[in-house]
Amino acid sequence: MKRLLERSLLGLTLCTFLCAGCSGGNKKQVAENPDVNEMKTDDGLKTLQVGDVNVTWIQDNAEDKLMPVSLFPDASQELIESLSLQAGIPSSVSVFLVETDSLQILFDTGLGAPAGQLQERLKRLGIAPEDIHYLYLTHFHGDHIGGMMQGDSVVFPNAQVYASKKEYDGWMKMPDDKKAQVVKTMDAYKDRLHLFEFGETLPGNVIACDAVGHTPGHTAYQVGTLLVVGDLIHGAALQIPHPEICATYDMDKEAAIQSRKKYLQEVDENQFVMAGMHLPAPGLK
Repeated sequence: MKRLLERSLLGLTLCTFLCAGCSGGNKKQVAENPDVNEMKTDDGLKTLQVGDVNVTWIQDNAEDKLMPVSLFPDASQELIESLSLQAGIPSSVSVFLVETDSLQILFDTGLGAPAGQLQERLKRLGIAPEDIHYLYLTHFHGDHIGGMMQGDSVVFPNAQVYASKKEYDGWMKMPDDKKAQVVKTMDAYKDRLHLFEFGETLPGNVIACDAVGHTPGHTAYQVGTLLVVGDLIHGAALQIPHPEICATYDMDKEAAIQSRKKYLQEVDENQFVMAGMHLPAPGLK
């Protein structure tokens, strides 16, 4: 109980610092972190023990993925060439499974069928869709909620779904053609959909933190010394050294830059392990 309280206070402190605003900072490599123990690596899967929790990176894309440099129009050709990124920026479509306090928590669900590899790779872990207790959504883009549905049927029949109220409200104000997938998916899970405010502690001692900018209610989640950052970064080799550069997917450019800078600084200063849905394999820094 004491350890859980300490972790809750740590998460609340982190969210307080981040909301106050920071800038700059570089990442810490997982290999440098004394709080991390690598447990298992397989094709498209990697499991680490991070403090008291186990986190498994699940690669949802079937083949190697490069983000085209055209997605980063603010990056000069000279910068791209200096970083040797002319062919594209290594990336991934990733999902993270966290096991803590006997709970199975899935952060986002990837692309869904037929392109997504999530279900096949969960099966290799010995986990069925009905075993997932919670789905924590970073935001509502299709490569994050696509795996929640198969046709008109829900994929995770027992999972409670959590998303930020700000994200939900923001998407509901969008044109019908832009929000169609979101409406269909959230309606399918409506009896199990929970909308939170930033700063709340969710089941599994998970702290929901404000990372808006990419979308209206884009959310980062902090579990002990693990920080799940969603789409804070699309092209790590470019955006970690230059967090001021946005992908065209970012809806609010200035807010996205602010979120990226402050989280990168906190990860660096506190040696948090960063899990990103578009970090290159194995998705953890």
